[in-house]
Amino acid sequence: MSELWRAMFLDLADWTQLVARWQPAPARVLELGCGEGYSTERLVATFPGAAIEAIDVAETIGRLYAGPPGRVRFRKMYAEELAKEMPGAFDLIVLSDVLHHVPAGARSSLLAAIRGLMAPGGVLAFKDWHRDTTPMTWMVWGSDRFLTGDRVAYLTRSEARRVLEEAFGAGCITDEAAIAPWSNNYAFRIVPETGTAP
Repeated sequence: MSELWRAMFLDLADWTQLVARWQPAPARVLELGCGEGYSTERLVATFPGAAIEAIDVAETIGRLYAGPPGRVRFRKMYAEELAKEMPGAFDLIVLSDVLHHVPAGARSSLLAAIRGLMAPGGVLAFKDWHRDTTPMTWMVWGSDRFLTGDRVAYLTRSEARRVLEEAFGAGCITDEAAIAPWSNNYAFRIVPETGTAP
């Protein structure tokens, strides 16, 4: 049932294939905001040779994961904590539909932690929902609000671009895409600019 519900809003196979094109053979992968582990299972299948960490602050972290045991380490923690423990460790970080759950005042800390977690030449695969006034956006908002209880706040593509460039540098976005089934699903491939302050 949860798979059908998610599929109404996001084609997870389309998103995972895009992530694999953006970073084809990562050695270490971090899924930040992994929730119950449904999308983590896709990452494990897509990157069979990678060591995969999955973190979230949810109580039910990894509950829906049904992939091979021992292939992913689920941990209930904040990105800032992991950045102190594993600086520069990941050549792929996936941040999908997370930023709209993060209060505006905490976003810069989260993005700075992500930058600190990235290995040189690492890629951040970022995906979120473009805010507009269509009925589908209200459905997505209602779903997020009801299921999580969070005070979600979506950014438009241009707002997200500005926030990400502040964190990773003006030329950090190296590709962008829309993810099926809705054009509101926007994604950016981010490689931090070298020589700019995190």
